[in-house]
Amino acid sequence: MTRATLQLCTYNRAALLERVLEACFDQSVSPQEYEVVLVDDGSTDDTPAVIERARARATCEFVVVTQRNAGLAAARNAGIARASGRRIIFIDDDVLPLPNFVEEHLRADAGRPQAIVRGGAIEVTSPDNLPPPVWNVTNYSGNYFWTTNVSVPLQTIRDVGGFDESFSEYGWEDIDVGLRLRFAGVRAVFRPTALVYHVKPPRRSSGIERALSQARAQARTAVRLVRLHPHWRAYLATGITPVQRRFYAGLRATGAERRLRRRLPPPGIDRELRPSEVRALKALTAHVYFEELERALRSP
Repeated sequence: MTRATLQLCTYNRAALLERVLEACFDQSVSPQEYEVVLVDDGSTDDTPAVIERARARATCEFVVVTQRNAGLAAARNAGIARASGRRIIFIDDDVLPLPNFVEEHLRADAGRPQAIVRGGAIEVTSPDNLPPPVWNVTNYSGNYFWTTNVSVPLQTIRDVGGFDESFSEYGWEDIDVGLRLRFAGVRAVFRPTALVYHVKPPRRSSGIERALSQARAQARTAVRLVRLHPHWRAYLATGITPVQRRFYAGLRATGAERRLRRRLPPPGIDRELRPSEVRALKALTAHVYFEELERALRSP
């Protein structure tokens, strides 16, 4: 059996996907030891052309699944169905794994073969100017199962039912899997040497409404998460706590949304946001998240 499957899903990210796949193929382990399974979740940009070029350059087994847009959870399950590695390593389509990435996940597997292995991520704004590959605590994520960089035995994730496809909107589908794995008794280990660069381009004014739309979707799926898992970990992760709900209710009563919107560029302008505008957008996304949260909690 192939020792590892490197699995990623993509949607309309052709410009970066080429670099991501190059990094997936440029691994220190033998090409016979791992495969790459890519699920194209109905992309409408140049992704098909990027995939064809990648086929010609692939150094290991390269499996491509193409489907109509069905959301990330469904795409992950399609990838799991096609995987053949004993351990499946999940990444996103905006991360660049280091050359020893698969090797480090397999080294961790050798010591803890039944465990979840959580790797490290270094946030960068561009794939063209990368800092030294040294992880530090400022990049730490406490998520038990964060698909930017995590692996688990393939049979284990199949045993818990894979990803819940009712999470059809943005957010929380990996946290749901993590909770189910945790409740099933699957332990996690952190491997900071299993590193990726996580490409997060600077915020632009043209992306403001998309960020707000994602925040609202994430609020709706947060309610889905706590209804599935009425556990303190789910409530804490989603912010559905009395203190946070009262705090944002108070902000709404003071007209905070109007003030925050005035600090952002008007619609129709496309430029990089200034630091003060990034802070305003962060505050506004939190505001609309909790506003939508209250609506979703009132819905049956």
